[in-house]
Amino acid sequence: MNHPSATRPAPDSGSAARLWEVAQHREATRLRQEIAANPNKPLTAVVRGPGGYGKTSLLNLLARTYREAGTTVRESAEFDAAEIRSGAAVLLLDDAHLLSAATLREVEALAVAGPVRVILACRSWPFPAELARLCARFATGRPVVELAELGVTEISEVLRGAAAPGDIETAQRLRMFTGGVPALVARAIETLEPRELAAGGAEHLPRPALDRFDHELSALDRTARGCLTALAVGAEPHPALLATVLDAESPEITTAVAALRSAGMLDDTDTPPPMVARAVLALTDWQQRLAVLRVLLRVRLDRGGPVLPLLRPLLGTESVLPCDDTLAAAFDAAGGQALSRSSEVGESPEVAVRMFDAAVSTGLPASSVTARKAWAVALSGRFDEALRLADRVIADESASDRATAIQVAAAVLTHRGLPERAAELCRWSARHVRWPGDSSCAVLGLICTGRLDEAVELLRTEAEEPPTSVSGASTQLASGLHQSVDGAASEALNTLVRAASLAEPVGGALLTPDTPAAVAATVALHCGEIDLADSVLRRAVTADSGGPLFRTRHRLLAIWLPLLRGDTTAAKRELGALLSDSDELSPRDRLHAVAIEAGIASRDNDMAALGQARTRARRAMAEHPVDLFALLPLGELAVATARLRDGDWLLPQLRQAHELLAALGEPPLWAAPLRWRETQAAIVVEEYDRAAEHTAVLDRMARHNQLAAALATAGTVWLRVLENEVDPAEVESAARTLHAVGLAWDGAGLAGQAAIRTTDRNAMPALLECARGLSGKGNRSQRQSSGAGGDIGAAADEAQLLSDREREVAELVLGGMTYKQVGQRLFISAKTVEHHIGRIKQRLDCSDRQQLLEKLRSLL
Repeated sequence: MNHPSATRPAPDSGSAARLWEVAQHREATRLRQEIAANPNKPLTAVVRGPGGYGKTSLLNLLARTYREAGTTVRESAEFDAAEIRSGAAVLLLDDAHLLSAATLREVEALAVAGPVRVILACRSWPFPAELARLCARFATGRPVVELAELGVTEISEVLRGAAAPGDIETAQRLRMFTGGVPALVARAIETLEPRELAAGGAEHLPRPALDRFDHELSALDRTARGCLTALAVGAEPHPALLATVLDAESPEITTAVAALRSAGMLDDTDTPPPMVARAVLALTDWQQRLAVLRVLLRVRLDRGGPVLPLLRPLLGTESVLPCDDTLAAAFDAAGGQALSRSSEVGESPEVAVRMFDAAVSTGLPASSVTARKAWAVALSGRFDEALRLADRVIADESASDRATAIQVAAAVLTHRGLPERAAELCRWSARHVRWPGDSSCAVLGLICTGRLDEAVELLRTEAEEPPTSVSGASTQLASGLHQSVDGAASEALNTLVRAASLAEPVGGALLTPDTPAAVAATVALHCGEIDLADSVLRRAVTADSGGPLFRTRHRLLAIWLPLLRGDTTAAKRELGALLSDSDELSPRDRLHAVAIEAGIASRDNDMAALGQARTRARRAMAEHPVDLFALLPLGELAVATARLRDGDWLLPQLRQAHELLAALGEPPLWAAPLRWRETQAAIVVEEYDRAAEHTAVLDRMARHNQLAAALATAGTVWLRVLENEVDPAEVESAARTLHAVGLAWDGAGLAGQAAIRTTDRNAMPALLECARGLSGKGNRSQRQSSGAGGDIGAAADEAQLLSDREREVAELVLGGMTYKQVGQRLFISAKTVEHHIGRIKQRLDCSDRQQLLEKLRSLL
């Protein structure tokens, strides 16, 4: 008869068990095939594996093979040695590791006496000397058959055989849940719902599964059960730690862990698979689990180790937890750890909020966690609540975390479009509650809102701070922003890029009104250093500078890059992805998002989308006062509203912007891009005198930086083009200069306008080709030959449907000309132009004008 182990899992039954038996037998294919081919051949073999790996099932299959061949099979330790030695019967012994020493010596004597048929199944522990000697003798003829866990492919096959989801992803999740232990895989398939299998297991195991585990766990001795409980709670599989937790001796722990490993309840890292851990937690008394957890928490707190993984399962049970110093301190530490890990993918700052709340419910004073809770709430995007919590701490002179609360409040105020209020708070803090970078953050807000003299004074009187990464980044940030207003553009950029580099190691722990990377990228955009802006933002995203609070800001600034280059497809895709990932944007981020949206619609000539963006822009501008960092979206909105002939509502904001720039001394780096957009807006509404005024201001700024120089030249050339004074070489040079400073769309627009207005029929194709090249379309022959497949090939094929004259007509219509103007330019009648457009619409299978324009933009 068989000899059950004290830690042997109860055998599973049913269809699922039979399915995994079929899968598991692949581990012993050669052995089964050899027996089936010649059942009378003498054979000794050892099958070894942990509990639940299919040893008994394999022996049953081998016994069935022998019996079908007419062979007598003995499976009891009470065997007749003479019968086995004579060859009249085959001996199959399960759980050989539990056989007595005498029985093992008797089996060895059989093997020594002569050829016999004996197959043993055993675990790797316990492994008495007699069994080791016997296995070594058997292994001289054939290797030990080592049974292993099921692989993903095998589990997928088993799932399909059980009419369950059998895709690879489901199989991978089920393998993670069960550790690939065949008995656990079978148990999961038999007891879990298909949706639970597809999700990779159940959070709460059903009663039938728990009943089987209960039978197995009740057979464990006290030490083994205690070890399994501690490991399920989250203890490391270290004998000394487990001995401390269980108040036992290390040798006892070593023996218990070996028993659990041999029983198939631990994986190769001595960690219970999730299915086993959940069963253990569900079947262990709550008080016992809490006692084990308290010891683990105390050990980790004393060593400064992570307690967050241990406490995460307790979230939601705070109301039944006792007031306990260890639990309260652990929840407090876990909140801090969740807060520092909030920059990690998949980690929600809401976990930190709940941990701090649990710390209070288990006995910690609320005032000790309020500031950090405010930080976590801010990271969650709940700015009003974060500000209320922070204000409560700031007003409490006895609070220990006032500096953190001030930083939270300053960051939230800036996100809500109140940088001046944030500056005042930081300025007050520099006098009363010091923290690294307080004066620098005040300088940032003061300059941003036009209070340059106060900022300079604060820069001069700034107290020395410890040379940390945070203080260094903050100081460089303030200095760089000041240089952007009252210095050379290259000097400002260098300082700001260094500030961004200093802030990178801080990552998500950086808590400031704005990040050095965001400021550096904004300054780079304002002086034509597009590649530098791209590099800074990429590094900030990789380092997750500022954590969740600034992820959206960095991504929005990055979308300006394809927009300015005229790649509206990429800009639209990235903006859509960002908006789908964000629940609610802050006022500052919303202003940038709606300006980008308007810029995309304007460049795509999508007037319906532009009108919708205008509606959202009015709300965004009302929520966010004009400051230095709002000039970029403000300029984009100025052009968009001009195209809609609805720019009057934006005039107060433009006036405030110029008042801000005047207060800062009209810094060219910040003023030139806005002047350029206002020039474009004036041209759109045909207010050429106002465009000339803006261009004259640009001329005076031309010497400051490369972008200002490019804008000044382009503005002058554009005004000449509007007067039909087109010098093709001059236009192309100015357009390419715009392209060089990142304004590819503007450069293409200048060349296109010149092509529309020139009277030189020989110059027009060259200017149109220049416009196409600057906008990334390439020359016509290249576009057609490059379409080897996919959408590019389809576009080239459609473009070939148009004649040269139809392309000329289409390009001029896309440029904004009426049929009459196109006719005048090409010396044909407006009726002929209309006829060409009708043929184009038919050839491109367009049902309306909007669809035609979209397809022509894609082709040309």
